[in-house]
Amino acid sequence: MKRQARDELVKRSGTLARVARGNLCSGCGGCAAVAPSKITMAVQDPGFLRPQISEPLSAREEETVALICPGIGQTVDAENRVDDVIWGPYLKMRTGHAVDQDLRFAASSGGALSAVLVHLLDSGQVDHVIQIGPSNELPTANVTILSDTGSDVLAAAGSRYAPSTPLAELDRHLATGKTFAFVGKPCDIVALRALARVDPRIDAQIPFMVSFFCAGVPSLLGSEKVLEALGTNPDNVRAFRYRGNGWPGRATATLRDGNTRSMSYHDSWGGVLSSHVQHRCKICADGTGVAADLVCADAWSCDAQGYPLFEEQDGISLIVTRTERGENLLQDAVSDDALAVSSFDRNQLENMQPGQTNRRRALLARLAALWILGKPIPRYRGLHLMAMSRQNTVTRNLRNFLGMLRRSLGGRI
Repeated sequence: MKRQARDELVKRSGTLARVARGNLCSGCGGCAAVAPSKITMAVQDPGFLRPQISEPLSAREEETVALICPGIGQTVDAENRVDDVIWGPYLKMRTGHAVDQDLRFAASSGGALSAVLVHLLDSGQVDHVIQIGPSNELPTANVTILSDTGSDVLAAAGSRYAPSTPLAELDRHLATGKTFAFVGKPCDIVALRALARVDPRIDAQIPFMVSFFCAGVPSLLGSEKVLEALGTNPDNVRAFRYRGNGWPGRATATLRDGNTRSMSYHDSWGGVLSSHVQHRCKICADGTGVAADLVCADAWSCDAQGYPLFEEQDGISLIVTRTERGENLLQDAVSDDALAVSSFDRNQLENMQPGQTNRRRALLARLAALWILGKPIPRYRGLHLMAMSRQNTVTRNLRNFLGMLRRSLGGRI
């Protein structure tokens, strides 16, 4: 950020200036929810959503932004739950899938999350679901939508590996007086849960907060690179799915002439998108949604050596309940025949989700490199950074420390 722009940002919000200086913004839109008349979210190069501040925040707005911003930090309290060093506090872990086969096929990993949302709408427990869906203007981009029916949820099913800002319009949604289930990235839930401490409307009107395991948010430039690898560009694309329609499903571009082009999940995420993930996600202590009521993820099958397989098959979700409300919701959905579930051995999870495991173990080393350079870093409490670091070898910690040091000194964060 140029000096003049940084100085201007400091005048308007010292908190957001610190976040910008460390490139710590996750793009959740929580700050826009706090001050909707002063902050909007807009795309900045290379294609991430960032706050635009039109005038200085009041003292109260500044205090609230500092309280909720995931870029500032996160505090976790296990509160008599299983306090897993890697996976965070939880009540139970299961595997399962949507009983509705259309949902199971369309969703990214068994459709458990989508099935829970449909159950909430059909049972009248919420009026709407706040979730992310594809943009009509730019099919690789995301917009926040309100789903009112199971058909709406089905249409939005499938992971969307691009920036999203589901909290930005929160004040407008709450002003309707309606009730909602909220689906968001782990950082979105962190901000929403913190905002509930100062805005009583949230607990009253958003009884369910649902999340998913997240490996980071790629930029829109990453999406363009996927299209480039498919031999096309955004102007020629009518619709785009990052995943789904199978498990794991293929990244599929539907062109304006009706033809489709696709590549495997391994190639799209592993080969392209993962290299365009924003800096904040690389130093994230919570890719598993520890603040949510219920979390879903891919329950990958593993080979004989314990490595996850990405071969196409019927989808299976990992389902983690983190609160009593989430556990009751899951049991209700099973009783209503929306979900089929099975028991799960937590000891399988490190092999099933190696990316999450490795990033958590490497985190303290990465943060240490930034701290030595005087860069702003998030403040994490209750997330067991030291214990996780001790699970790593000295060589791996050193490699991550030096890698972050080089990236920072080279201006690549």
